[in-house]
Amino acid sequence: MSGTLGVFADRWTLDVFTFVNLFAIGLAYLWGVRASAQSGPRWPRRNTWCFLAGLVLLAIAYLGPLAAWSHTFFWAHMSQHLIVMMAAAPLLVLGNPITLWFRASSGATRRRIVLPLLRSRGVRWLLNPYFTWALFALVLLGTHFSPFYEWALRNHDADTFIEQPLYLVVALLFYLPLIGANLQPRRPSPAFRLVSLGAMMVPEAIVGAVLFFASRPLYPFYDQVRPFGLAPIPDQQLAGGLMWALVMVVDSGWMMVAAVEWFGDEERRSSRLDREIREQSEQSEQSEQLPA
Repeated sequence: MSGTLGVFADRWTLDVFTFVNLFAIGLAYLWGVRASAQSGPRWPRRNTWCFLAGLVLLAIAYLGPLAAWSHTFFWAHMSQHLIVMMAAAPLLVLGNPITLWFRASSGATRRRIVLPLLRSRGVRWLLNPYFTWALFALVLLGTHFSPFYEWALRNHDADTFIEQPLYLVVALLFYLPLIGANLQPRRPSPAFRLVSLGAMMVPEAIVGAVLFFASRPLYPFYDQVRPFGLAPIPDQQLAGGLMWALVMVVDSGWMMVAAVEWFGDEERRSSRLDREIREQSEQSEQSEQLPA
């Protein structure tokens, strides 16, 4: 077992395009944190750590052994997608990059670019939670149950420039209205956020179940002799099991995050109401003490 793991871990791939982009995004975010601190309150460290953790997970998915073996073992390819869609994307969202962009921008940039863009009809449409849920489900089901997946496996450019960005962008759009504190045109109710996160388990479970119970390899690309490890059918079953079972746990975790944010919003709302009531009571007492 240790020999097999050693062979797996010793094989790496370094995609320069991916590395440069991840590095540049990280630098841009840190520059935004510095600019924000110079013009206002200190940027919360938890936001920075969430965003950087998301970038690290993207690097693990696309620059390490998983990337090197993703065209040999289906479970490695599936692990990439799960890391990106279920972990890296929501962590990037929790980094609140849109709010950071607003805070780090100059007043003129906010008025001319940031606010008009956030208020635009296109952004309202892209961040509509009904649309983002449907898009996430459509991409998840459509790519796995169409010739697209096999085509992307056989075409390196399609995998790098279409499939990988597609999964990341769709996941970012899905989580943006549901968790975090990013500026957006309209935020759905807390109850809707929880329901939407829970409902995403349905298409994920469908994909996982179909892969797990299929009696033949669904993607001929993986029906090949392996240098070691699982045969094609057990490999596909492992990939399906990861999608079917693991995402239930992960999605439950993001639902807990949304619930905590809901409770926090309610506490702040209650504190604000208490403060308003107290101020009104003090004003009433002062008016009663005035001489007639």
